[in-house]
Amino acid sequence: MDDFRKDAALKGPDPAPQNGQPDGARARPRSRDDDIDAYLVELGQRVRSMRAVRGMSRKVLAQESGVSERYIAQLESGLGNVSIMLLRRVADATGAPLEDLVAEPARQPPDWQLIRELLRKAPAETISDVKALLSGQPAEHARGAAPRIEVDRVALIGLRGAGKSTLGRLAAEKLGWRFVELNKEIEKEAGFSVTEVFSIYGHDGYRRYEQAALERIIAEPGAVIVATGGGIVSDPVTFERLLGSFFTVWIKASPGEHMGRVRKQGDLRPMGADKAAMSELITILRSREPLYARARVAIDTSGATIDQSLLTLLRTIQSYCVSGCPWQSRNR
Repeated sequence: MDDFRKDAALKGPDPAPQNGQPDGARARPRSRDDDIDAYLVELGQRVRSMRAVRGMSRKVLAQESGVSERYIAQLESGLGNVSIMLLRRVADATGAPLEDLVAEPARQPPDWQLIRELLRKAPAETISDVKALLSGQPAEHARGAAPRIEVDRVALIGLRGAGKSTLGRLAAEKLGWRFVELNKEIEKEAGFSVTEVFSIYGHDGYRRYEQAALERIIAEPGAVIVATGGGIVSDPVTFERLLGSFFTVWIKASPGEHMGRVRKQGDLRPMGADKAAMSELITILRSREPLYARARVAIDTSGATIDQSLLTLLRTIQSYCVSGCPWQSRNR
């Protein structure tokens, strides 16, 4: 029996009801066991959300972490090892944030603790200024103002199977612009297929290649449409860079259409061997929706033909062109 359970046992049962009130008639003080249970439930929810945003099934997470799939399932259901609560109590007693106990100082930037505390206490306007400065955005991007982005620099975001590559390629042909598929650029950067990059370097390695490839595309001048990978939103720095450098369009579709299109492509990564593939896909989609929603505009391709979706995308680009789009005069 761990320290927490011992403490609870020593306390004994709750006091008997007073004033003739039946059990449950008055509020029961929150016990330490309640606190443990609530924290572990929240911890499990955070783990599930982080896994979903990264597009990882439990099986993939188990393989990459070396932690059993059974334990991950228990953790996500709020039944994780209560040893984490011991660290939380030590942190509370010392007045230090829990992350300071588990962080590796050598991997933190100098003065990180001071910087973190200053950011926690800073007003929203200062946070916006700092984000703009650190992400290399122009001054006008500070204080929450949306940066001015040329509409001939378009990035398509969304889950796999939404139609980003197909629509991006067709729209680029129509506009006479360059089309770039970010995953193809990652393969050029790494010298391996995307599947091999994940297998050899894991998700972290893939994200590093993704960030490098994106920076190269940003540095190249000219009109372009970029089809990104569905998980680009899971890296805050890379995603912020994307939002600040391109006119972003969220290409949406229903979960059923996502799954159907992905099956036709023969690519179920990372859910291929999962019996609960549809459930996992829905979880991933729901977890990423708030991030995808940061795009300038959204286009729903559910129930639409490719031609219909293409026309919607072209009209969307046209509506944001302040000086006219090059394809307008050619298609009147």
